[in-house]
Amino acid sequence: MREQIYLDNASTSFPKAPGVVDAMRFFIEDIGCNVNRGSYEGAYSAAGVVIETREKLAKLFGFPKSKNVIFTPNVTTSLNLLIKGLLRPGDHVLVSSMEHNGLMRPLVQMESQGVRFTRLPCDNEGRLLLDQVTNNIEPATKALFVLHASNVCGTLLPITELGKICQRHGLFFVLDAAQTAGVFPLHMQEMHIDALAFTGHKSLLGPQGIGGFVIRDEMAEEVQPLLSGGTGSISDSESVPAFLPDRYEPGTMNLPGIYGLNASLTYLEEKGMDALRRRELSLAQRLGEGLGALPQANIIGHSDWQNRAPIVSVDFPLLDNAEISFRLADEYNILTRCGLHCAPNAHKTLGTFPQGTVRFSPSHFNTEEEIDACLSAVAGILSKRS
Repeated sequence: MREQIYLDNASTSFPKAPGVVDAMRFFIEDIGCNVNRGSYEGAYSAAGVVIETREKLAKLFGFPKSKNVIFTPNVTTSLNLLIKGLLRPGDHVLVSSMEHNGLMRPLVQMESQGVRFTRLPCDNEGRLLLDQVTNNIEPATKALFVLHASNVCGTLLPITELGKICQRHGLFFVLDAAQTAGVFPLHMQEMHIDALAFTGHKSLLGPQGIGGFVIRDEMAEEVQPLLSGGTGSISDSESVPAFLPDRYEPGTMNLPGIYGLNASLTYLEEKGMDALRRRELSLAQRLGEGLGALPQANIIGHSDWQNRAPIVSVDFPLLDNAEISFRLADEYNILTRCGLHCAPNAHKTLGTFPQGTVRFSPSHFNTEEEIDACLSAVAGILSKRS
């Protein structure tokens, strides 16, 4: 069996950062207790790691208050909490035409409660038509919800410009940073972002099952808690705590996940996000240009490799995309993802619906030799079908 080449990091990163497994094992084997529920050393130690992790995330996202970092299982949970907690009957929101179902399904659910949304148009490379944003703002428009980078093709949206528009028009600005947290610099204050949803298991290089959101106080006042329960605080009351983070964190936390995420954030700090981004974009460009040189492969997304996340999405119009992905795994042990990537409207925008694409997403752990091996494998598959 050939050595595995993992190119599906847009789905989940692999391998995880060094130290993640040890940190999770340490919690499970040596700490094991809960936080906010015990007055003994282990509980205090775990609480310290939780606070430290919040502080690291607040620093990473350019936000001054670590208590405004809320832990959830993933981006999808975060977006559900923000969408369903913020919007009321009669509200209108803006989204892009490139959104993931993690955002679109809860929004479509809210239509039955009288919430409307408008898709801002993007071109066939996934680039948002910025001049169309203001034209679609209505008196009832309450917020703009967008992803930072397309999980289908990697194209980046103009977040700084969108934040300025939202600030001018008094809209809440909510960012889905699933594909960019840990890769691209994000500064909530400078970009006028009111809430940022993140996940730990992609480019933050942590484990699955831990993510969250960071929220400004002004928006938190408007977002009603979707879940409620015990928090270990103000236990003499049956009312939901009004203060952060307890307002949005009922029940037992994923402490093994937080320990793992803490370790991965330490790794990112030591290596430097800018250096890792340059490495990943270099590998993605090498892969994309190599695939683009093949006569039966169409590269999807922004033509400028520096204006996209390290994702290479390819349509093989004369072949079955699913067969390409399957044969890469079966014959070469190269792991990719094929299909619609939970973003059907993005594929309609890009012209790849319903066939989808084969998505290659390297990380800095990949090598140039692995990229070249992938190119050789794809060329070999195509030559046998031509």
